[in-house]
Amino acid sequence: MGFFARIGRLINGFLGLFITGLESRNPDALMEAARSDFRDRMAKYNMALARMAGIAERLKSQIKTKTANAQQLEQRILANHRAGNMDLAGSLARELQELKADMATDTTELQETEDAYQANLRQARVAQKDFEDKIRHLQQQLSQVKVKEAQAEAAAALNNVAFKVGDMGDTMKTVEDVLAKRYEESAGKARLAADMVDTAAVAEKENERKALEQTALAEFLASQGMPAATTATSESPQASKDIA
Repeated sequence: MGFFARIGRLINGFLGLFITGLESRNPDALMEAARSDFRDRMAKYNMALARMAGIAERLKSQIKTKTANAQQLEQRILANHRAGNMDLAGSLARELQELKADMATDTTELQETEDAYQANLRQARVAQKDFEDKIRHLQQQLSQVKVKEAQAEAAAALNNVAFKVGDMGDTMKTVEDVLAKRYEESAGKARLAADMVDTAAVAEKENERKALEQTALAEFLASQGMPAATTATSESPQASKDIA
C-alpha cells in the first residue's frame, strides 16, 4: 500500500472519529438534518406528483375536445349520407373511427395515470406519517436521555459539593472567627455609645418640653376664656376616660 493511501486512510479515520463525536453530542442537529433531507425528498416527490397530475388533466382536456369533435363528425356523416355524398361520408366515417381509437387510447392512459397518481399520493402520505412517527419517537427518546443526563449531572454535582464541604473545615473556621470578631467590635461600639448618653440630661430636657407645652396650652385656653386644664396627675381615671 502506498504512502499517500495510508495517509488518506488515516485522515479518513480521524474525520470519522470527529464526525461521530459531533453526532453523539448533537442529536438535535442530526434530527434537524433528517427533517431537512426528508423535506427535500418530499419536495422532489411532490414535483413528480404534480407533473403526473398535469398529464392527467391534459388527457382529460384532450378527451373532452375529441368527444366534441366526434359529435360534430357524426352529425356531418349523417348530413352527407342523407345528401348522397357517400365518398365524403365514408371519409368522415374513417376519420371518426380513428378519432374514437385515439379517444380510447387517451382514456386508457388517463385511467393508468390517475391510478398511478393516487397510488403515489397514498405512498407519499404513508411516508409522511411514518417519518412523523419516527421523529416523535426520537424526540421522546431524546427527552428521556436528557432527563437521565440531567439527573446524573445533578447527582454528580451534589456529591462534589458534599465532598468539598467536608474539605472546607479550615475555611469555615476562618469565616466563623471573622464573624465573631466583627460581632464583638460592633457590640462594644454599641455599648460605648449607650454609656456615653447622659440619661439625666435627656430626662431634664423631656420634662422641660412637657412644661412648655402645658404653659402654651394654658395661654391658649385663657385667650379663649376657658379655665386652665388640670394637670394629668390630678385627673381621676374616670375623667381621663371620659375625655378620651
